[in-house]
Amino acid sequence: MSVRAVGWARSFPVTHGVRAGREWARGHLDALGWTTAAPDTADSVVLTVSELVANAHVHAHSDAQVVMVWDGTCLHLSVSDSSDVLPAARPPDDERTHGRGMAIVDSLADAWEAHTRPDGKTVTAAFHAPDGECPHD
Repeated sequence: MSVRAVGWARSFPVTHGVRAGREWARGHLDALGWTTAAPDTADSVVLTVSELVANAHVHAHSDAQVVMVWDGTCLHLSVSDSSDVLPAARPPDDERTHGRGMAIVDSLADAWEAHTRPDGKTVTAAFHAPDGECPHD
């Protein structure tokens, strides 16, 4: 059995990475046909890119390294930064004006996980194909 996948990678600097990350992701999703075939899923991926890149910038004070891999079944979106502090979805709080990023990711992605690396952490979110289920859940 051969494995076929396509992937893209890019670093987004703290100075202007969130918007650029959204545009970059949208362009690749458009090339995959997701913006037409599954616009809601494409929007979920783009918003997840936005949240994870913003988290890297705000909480880690670092550039965000983003990798998207389409394996024909699932889209895996990984964002790495220089902090080894793992994120967690926080309970809702009407008093806070921020801190909802991972709760948003949790509600949009079919699955997500985070792990530390020697030089920081990586958060990976998985999204089912527009017409199927992801065996990686």
